[in-house]
Amino acid sequence: MNKLKKALGIIWMLLAPVSIIFLLLQAIEKVGLAADGVEKTNTALQWGIILFIFIPISAGLVIFGYYALKGEYDQLPDDND
Repeated sequence: MNKLKKALGIIWMLLAPVSIIFLLLQAIEKVGLAADGVEKTNTALQWGIILFIFIPISAGLVIFGYYALKGEYDQLPDDND
């Protein structure tokens, strides 16, 4: 089980920056495709909010993955006795 935790820690650490890069590319593409004026402003605002919310979540995934890789969760009990 501990090996699985460490493997998932690596996956979380890799998934976070990849997802941020993907979201940034999508935001640039969608804002670029929006018509000028109010539509472009609304699209930029929506993507700004999405990125503002998701970047801290991604940072949390990196921290969680780091601790899992480091072995901080190895001593947790297997059941809730």
